[in-house]
Amino acid sequence: MLDQRFDPAEAEARLYKAWEEAGCFKPSGDTSAQAYSIVIPPPNVTGVLHMGHALNNTLQDVLVRFERMRGKNVLWQPGTDHAGIATQMVVERQMAAEGKNESRASLGRDAFVDRVWAWKEESGGAIVGQLKRLGASCDWSREAFTMGDRNDPDNNMMRAVTKVFVELFDKGLIYRDKRLVNWDPHFQTAISDLEVDQREVAGHYWHLRYPLADGVTYLHPIKDEDGNVVESEMRDYIVVATSRPETMLGDTGVAVHPEDSRYAGLVGKFVELPIVGRRVPIIADDYADPTKGSGAVKITPAHDFNDFEVGKRAGHTPLNILDATAHIVDGEDADAAGIPSAYRGQDRFDARKKVVAAFEAAGLLQEIENLKIEQPFGDRSNVVIEPWMTDQWYVDAKTMAQPAIAAVKEGKTRFVPETWEKTYYNWMDNIQPWCISRQLWWGHRIPAWFADDGTIYVAHSEEEAQAQAGKGVTLKQDDDVLDTWFSSALWPFSTMGWPDKTPELETFYPTATLVTAFDIIFFWVARMMMMGIEFTGEVPFKDVYIHALVLDEKGQKMSKSKGNAMDPLELVDEYGADALRFFMGRMAGQGRNIRLSKQAVESTRNFATKLWNAARFAEMNECGAPGEVDFASVTSPVNRWILGELAACEAEATKAIAEYRFNDAAAALYRFIWHILCDWYLELIKPLLMGMDDGAKQETRDVCGYVIDETLKLLHPFMPFVTEELWERRAPGRVEAQGFLMHQSWPDYDIKRDSGADTEIQWVLDLISEIRSLRSDLGVPAGSKIPISLVSAGPVIEDRAIRHEDILKRLARLELIAVTDTLPTGAVSTVVGETVVALVIADQIDVAEARKRLDKEVAQLDKDIMATEKKLGNEAFVSKAPVEIVEENRERIVEWSGRREKLKAARKSLEGL
Repeated sequence: MLDQRFDPAEAEARLYKAWEEAGCFKPSGDTSAQAYSIVIPPPNVTGVLHMGHALNNTLQDVLVRFERMRGKNVLWQPGTDHAGIATQMVVERQMAAEGKNESRASLGRDAFVDRVWAWKEESGGAIVGQLKRLGASCDWSREAFTMGDRNDPDNNMMRAVTKVFVELFDKGLIYRDKRLVNWDPHFQTAISDLEVDQREVAGHYWHLRYPLADGVTYLHPIKDEDGNVVESEMRDYIVVATSRPETMLGDTGVAVHPEDSRYAGLVGKFVELPIVGRRVPIIADDYADPTKGSGAVKITPAHDFNDFEVGKRAGHTPLNILDATAHIVDGEDADAAGIPSAYRGQDRFDARKKVVAAFEAAGLLQEIENLKIEQPFGDRSNVVIEPWMTDQWYVDAKTMAQPAIAAVKEGKTRFVPETWEKTYYNWMDNIQPWCISRQLWWGHRIPAWFADDGTIYVAHSEEEAQAQAGKGVTLKQDDDVLDTWFSSALWPFSTMGWPDKTPELETFYPTATLVTAFDIIFFWVARMMMMGIEFTGEVPFKDVYIHALVLDEKGQKMSKSKGNAMDPLELVDEYGADALRFFMGRMAGQGRNIRLSKQAVESTRNFATKLWNAARFAEMNECGAPGEVDFASVTSPVNRWILGELAACEAEATKAIAEYRFNDAAAALYRFIWHILCDWYLELIKPLLMGMDDGAKQETRDVCGYVIDETLKLLHPFMPFVTEELWERRAPGRVEAQGFLMHQSWPDYDIKRDSGADTEIQWVLDLISEIRSLRSDLGVPAGSKIPISLVSAGPVIEDRAIRHEDILKRLARLELIAVTDTLPTGAVSTVVGETVVALVIADQIDVAEARKRLDKEVAQLDKDIMATEKKLGNEAFVSKAPVEIVEENRERIVEWSGRREKLKAARKSLEGL
């Protein structure tokens, strides 16, 4: 006997354990079946499940459960990323908290790396357990780690990284260069753009006067607030503005726009750089914007990415004025820049104060502008990031991008939605060299060795490097490790055993689908494309499905600082994993962000309860698990109708999932289960189940039981726990005899809809719905039973009314159903199909009050529609508002317009009373 309700807290862990112990998540091994594979975007080993993970992994699980039931040989490859900076930070903080005065430096590299491995084995990868709680059906027996197995130094993950580095170096596609990087002064390492958090902070622009050298002067126009020139003055200085005054110590020039008439006579002249006394040229470059500030910009090639390019075009030698800890340099670099001793060794922010004070003392500080500025912070260290020039390893991404661009253009890999292709092309067409080295200890150590004379030997091992260098040459391995994205770029094939030729690689590569977020198209997707094509000759995946963001209910990005972040595991605890999963599926429309609220997840929990109650109804009415049903032998219109609706739902859901329209699939299932099956079918069959016709009763029991079992199969990819529980509980012992629900075949019906049965049942549903609606609109008391007439109905309609009289009376609250030739006195009429239906209600309502209420509601709808149409007619609103908000407003107009027409029709029907 089914319990009164489904208890997710009790069932989920039990069911998941049973699946896992039975090996349900492993590939079938059927070599005759089509292979289907997905590699999980590897979460950080330090990570915890957030809403983005919940969405991403729910959609992947829907796909793999769906394809598994469709008979494919499915592999969902799981694993975690070693997350260089994040993991090193966690372990260093742990060491500091222990109070043993141990640090990374005091331990030494080998001991520290051992410490990180120990942490990983004891505490890392907690997110794996959290993914299991979500129901993720990955093949956990194949769980991979980007650093491989520490107990197997010859593991394929390590060999794959080394092989790729060495071969790309040998081809000239990896090289060493001195360039600007995002530098984290706390961790003292280069970081990727994705690890830079741009924040709006209260800041300043200091407007500094740079004196012109050699006694040069020029006539400078003075403009009013409207930009009109009102006078001119003779100046012997040029004004630049900066949010980082300390960087002026490394300026190599001042740039003005080539067409800026104010400075035309100054190009080629010099300014005398204050504090350091260095002469720097005034150059012409399009980078200078004549409409901003003074139109002149200081150029500091060693400390600004844009300035680096300007300086390169002008042939300037960059001057580095910061060290690895963001202090002003000393020694040769300081001498080259002419930095006075009072500034050397100063923290960058202390040096800033000194520079500003020096300009003010010299009368060269024109003004300080207070404003909001965008400032880069390290997402882990929380310190301000510096563009810094340093020697690093780079991949020639421009060259490697060309085959990856061609692969998408040729259709070998496609993006869904297709609009993301433009983003991909834009990034790839403008790709810069990829900095792949990090100044960390945790990660894949770069397989390069340096001789005393600076010669670099890149090899698969130290022995091989020594052989290259020759005997007697002392070698030291590069201390740096590789960017985490380097090893994860190999993920689709390294997880399959590459560089070894494995059965998994042969069977499951290229993978079928990658499900990921838009923000890592460049950082991960593009790099997997480049590496996959380069080293396997094939694209790593056929489809790339880009899902949207999960926002809060107001459409704001979630963040801890805003206090609007929601923990998916808390929602799972409260409502169950199925509720969160189905909510994600219902909301995952292509190109539309998801708005999350507890109420929305609760509503999907109610959906699970609705299904559970339907199964309890079936059980109480002996609607068991009959297996297959012969559609041709079913005679009752209502049973033929529900089988047709089931087949239509299956066709719609199948097509939608296959096309990554998860929301459409979930909507089809929701509509069928809640409205068609539960709201209508189970009500319509009550007279048959309670009737005296044993044949009709048994047919209905069989059809009802069959439809519920088939519904469990269709819903399973979205809601695996409640469906699996019902599969077993509805027929105890079925799992032992037939297997888990997740291993049942996906429905594929050979059912041709019975148009006669469909028309008849739809007429019944429309009649009940129209009567209910009209009763509500006109204010007929809910408990009142009213008579109706079917005016001038023919024999077909009369037969329908007689056949379904009991259900019509019960569900529409009717006293009598009559067939008449004329409209009865005191009745309002409506039309259902071609049938005129008259409701005799004059004695049931206050007609004048009903008219007044309807007029008021119509007027309010008119007002709401007009206001919303005005909003949508505002180009500023439409262009700036999120797409989903604009669409929501359009949907409201459609909904309100339909409601208004119904109310107008109801109002008109009262005119004769």
